[in-house]
Amino acid sequence: MLKISVADISVVDIYIERMMDSAPLTPAVFAILLSLSGGDRHGYAMMKDARRPECGGIAMGPGTLYGTLERLMRDGLVAETDVSDNERRRYYRLTNTGRAALDAELERMDSVVTAARHSGLLSARGRS
Repeated sequence: MLKISVADISVVDIYIERMMDSAPLTPAVFAILLSLSGGDRHGYAMMKDARRPECGGIAMGPGTLYGTLERLMRDGLVAETDVSDNERRRYYRLTNTGRAALDAELERMDSVVTAARHSGLLSARGRS
């Protein structure tokens, strides 16, 4: 049986927090943050953006979109705006924290691509 002391719990919590901070974003989160980096968007616009290759190329349904948006708002990465051009349409914006998360993910991706190029796994021009 594994015994963990109170002192160990804080070390475990710190480790988990660091792992979460460095973990890649999910495709849905990445697509939403990338879409919002271009300015305020409503849900349908984000779903359309996500399908574009430069925003991840993923098909996201309303359940995934709004469930992910709810978590992103709870975590402070995205906020709902006061702007509305339709009573049924809500607009969202990227917060400073969301921008920092997107920037960190882009840096992580850039490092991976650079390492792949240096190791010969990826040509200098991209895909072969």
